[in-house]
Amino acid sequence: MGAVKRRHAGGLLSDSGFLLFVVLCFAGILFVSSDQAYFLQNIVLLNAAFMIAILAYFINITTGLILNMLFLFGYGTYMLYRIIAIGDTVESEAYFWLIMPPLYTAAIWLFSLGTRRLQRDNEALQQANSRLATMDQETHLRTAMIFQKDAAVFMALSTRYQIPLTLLVMQVRYWNEVRRLMSSEQLTEVLSDLSELSQTSIRDNDALYMLDNDQATWGLLLFTNAEGAAVVAERIKSNVAAFNRREESSPYIAELQLRIGQYTYDSETVVSSFDWIEKASKQLEYDV
Repeated sequence: MGAVKRRHAGGLLSDSGFLLFVVLCFAGILFVSSDQAYFLQNIVLLNAAFMIAILAYFINITTGLILNMLFLFGYGTYMLYRIIAIGDTVESEAYFWLIMPPLYTAAIWLFSLGTRRLQRDNEALQQANSRLATMDQETHLRTAMIFQKDAAVFMALSTRYQIPLTLLVMQVRYWNEVRRLMSSEQLTEVLSDLSELSQTSIRDNDALYMLDNDQATWGLLLFTNAEGAAVVAERIKSNVAAFNRREESSPYIAELQLRIGQYTYDSETVVSSFDWIEKASKQLEYDV
């Protein structure tokens, strides 16, 4: 909620500064065009005010304030010279150019302040997205990116301590047909329910990953041999079958079934974590 409020405040400041600058530009153009006697002088002063505002935007507000002080000092000195030496009277144009340049700078500063806030919020969102990329947003499971890192550690442990390590790859049978029968909300619920069932079917020291959301593919790293992995696979299938029989699963038009393939890690045959996934995925063909 706080981030949303900050983004809203940044957008409001940016929009307010931009609209104020447009209004001031319109006022400056009307003032310059209304007095033909001092047209050239007013054009020069208007360009000077624009230049100060642009420098304040690209450098910083302190630079803008300093340049505005120099502008006001120079213009005030010029007006005093005209009054004392020439005998001119102070007209409305003098007050206009004493007020407008600081207003231009203030409008540009307001716009740049809002823009910088939006940029900071955007960077924060990008960092948050990069962190969330390690977790699937629908199932809240670790993704294939994390699997690649974890698998490297687990494979090293398996080789060093001779601990059996097996990868289970699970897919929803007839997934392409199932997804055509359900809405996007139901598909999200299916992935979430199956992820929860799989999580409750394994031990705490085993790891569950969402390898491919579009194809409904999970990966389970189990510290067990092929026989133990087969027991876990049957347990998961039994839990899914029991889930299908429950009354609350009736909104799902199609009955959910899983295909499970497994491959026990062998340092001589498994080249990488993705090669391991491929070898386990090939075993899906034999789960009919």
